[in-house]
Amino acid sequence: MLALNNVEVIYNDVILVLKGMSLEVPQGKIVALLGSNGAGKSTTLKAVSGLLKPEDGEVTDGEILFEGEKIHEQDASHIVRRGIFQVMEGRRVFEHLDVEQNLIAGSYTRTDRQNVRGDIEGVFEYFPRLKERRRQTAGYLSGGEQQMLAIGRALMAKPKLMMLDEPSLGLAPLLVQEIFNIIKRINEEEGTTILLVEQNARLALDVADYAYIMENGRIVLDGEPETLKSNADVREFYLGLNEVGARKSYRDVKHYKRRKRWLS
Repeated sequence: MLALNNVEVIYNDVILVLKGMSLEVPQGKIVALLGSNGAGKSTTLKAVSGLLKPEDGEVTDGEILFEGEKIHEQDASHIVRRGIFQVMEGRRVFEHLDVEQNLIAGSYTRTDRQNVRGDIEGVFEYFPRLKERRRQTAGYLSGGEQQMLAIGRALMAKPKLMMLDEPSLGLAPLLVQEIFNIIKRINEEEGTTILLVEQNARLALDVADYAYIMENGRIVLDGEPETLKSNADVREFYLGLNEVGARKSYRDVKHYKRRKRWLS
């Protein structure tokens, strides 16, 4: 469904962020994109959704294909109408609108207005907590509820491809697990293809069908989740486990040096 082929992204004409970035997202699958802060994960999503230009960024080399069509030179409004919807990092709900109004806003690009009301109820089935707060102003929701609302608003667009940027950011562990379970349900029940950017490698690998690991603007490792979980580098740096499967201390993880062969 989605393919990035040797994509290069530059900000302000001088800052090279993506350096020959390539990945594929098959239809109906969940693909995780993992990496540390500053690796280029969010830039990758913005390149796909057409959101680089407002930040003085541009794709300067390579191509981005969605269902076989080049989209990297198209504007964001065209891309979202093609069926790509990005849930931004930090939730970004319309704080002055209530929950139901936020969901209606998510259906803006749809032409089947007669089905919108029923789809709102469908979102509430995934997120019962939102139904209880359907008339509450979104700015007064908790962080977890706002994340649910952001995902629900994306669902209202009936996306072919949903891109989630750090859905676990700033949330309590139990709530994170709940949201990841719902992400898996959405994929299975709606057939929605998902590209998941996440720093919580353990949870991401639990729900993904395939995963890529980024370092310094390029892919350094990829494979099926079970294969990556058994990789010594992934276990030590991303899962915080040592050779015998015990959790490493924060100090050990912080000072871990990635093996040079990753980038060879």
